[in-house]
Amino acid sequence: MAKIAPSLLSADFTKLAWEMERLRDAKVEVLHLDVMDGHFVPNITFGYSLVKALRPLAPDLVFDVHLMMTHPLSYIDKFCDAGADILTVHVECDDDIDACLDAIAAKGVKPGLSVKPKTPAEAIKPYADKLGYVLVMTVEPGFGGQSMIYDCLDKFSVVREICGSDVLISVDGGVNAANCAEVAAKGADILVAGNAVFGASDMPAAFAGLSEKVG
Repeated sequence: MAKIAPSLLSADFTKLAWEMERLRDAKVEVLHLDVMDGHFVPNITFGYSLVKALRPLAPDLVFDVHLMMTHPLSYIDKFCDAGADILTVHVECDDDIDACLDAIAAKGVKPGLSVKPKTPAEAIKPYADKLGYVLVMTVEPGFGGQSMIYDCLDKFSVVREICGSDVLISVDGGVNAANCAEVAAKGADILVAGNAVFGASDMPAAFAGLSEKVG
């Protein structure tokens, strides 16, 4: 059964404690946290200090932390210690991918790799035996609210063939009520949704509606 993971990027950052309460009330299981460094992508979001601050407010949530960073390696321990349950780096980053994945696994955190829309899914193949999670970007990373690039959904079958059935496949970019059922049917295990959840006046109802469509 696929799961919806609300993206913190779409939350009200002036009321994050309240947003964590809304997530609990909606019975959300996975929270997606996008970390952007201003180099790998043009935007800047937040760092490990915020992840650490949110952790006690949502102890039962799976923190799915996505590092959109040119040089993530030196920050991996900090994000793991801050409370990440899943930590994903980009296959396009400038650091040694094996070293990144090994560092994540050494902290007992699920290692993940993400691929941009223009990157072929085959780019993850050299690292398949170290992966617990693959994040397929269906928009160019860096900003929320973009429309989905549907051709990217074809990567799911390639990832599954490379990595097998145990690896979680996640999709991030343009997921909404109109397309989430199709995305789940293509093979996604986790669907990251921002505005479709945090933008709803009734978050529990919106989340339940999305979850029903992908379940």
